[in-house]
Amino acid sequence: MSRPKQSMAQRLMAAQVAIDNSLNNPAILNAVTAFGYDAARLQAGRDLYDEVMALTATQEVEYGEQYEATAVVNTAWETADLAYKKALKISRVVFRGNQKARNALGLSGSRKKTLSGWIKQATTFYTNLLNTPDLIAAMTPYSYDQTKLEAEAALVQAVVAANAAQDKERGEAQEATQMRDVKMDELDQWVADYKAVAQVALSDSPQMLEQLGWVVPS
Repeated sequence: MSRPKQSMAQRLMAAQVAIDNSLNNPAILNAVTAFGYDAARLQAGRDLYDEVMALTATQEVEYGEQYEATAVVNTAWETADLAYKKALKISRVVFRGNQKARNALGLSGSRKKTLSGWIKQATTFYTNLLNTPDLIAAMTPYSYDQTKLEAEAALVQAVVAANAAQDKERGEAQEATQMRDVKMDELDQWVADYKAVAQVALSDSPQMLEQLGWVVPS
């Protein structure tokens, strides 16, 4: 099928009107039953519509959870980055003449703008710092003892965890969208087939076709 020009909401409403008005109007139901669309077949179309509606609701929930997860990432990142920038500034003073320490902590160069790049730099900084007692000792007089550095490293790990949760929610949202779209395509095809049959079954009753939402050219 070619991609419909109407929005999904419009397509859903059109399907609901066509199916429900067919089921609820005895004259229409009698006419289309003769062409293979009895109450059971129309109800099957209604069940398909209900399934699309349920999948749409699920998809909206999943995207809401994804947006919430994104907000959590941004908040955690902002908090951790503020602490990291301060520690970075102090460490550049402390280890100005210590090239080995500067290399280990990644003090040279600019900070990455992407989240993945930032996580790599921040993780390297705190991991190598905390794994080297001499470096901790050098930082301690500047109010950066092991306890404080561990607390800031935990902030970075909170970003890592939040980012993993966001990836999970993003995947679930995309999967929900795919499932909804597949069923929507099925419903579109069902409605297109029914419309073609109904136009024949109700060819002598244009007003009935209009009750199903299909305007008959005058």
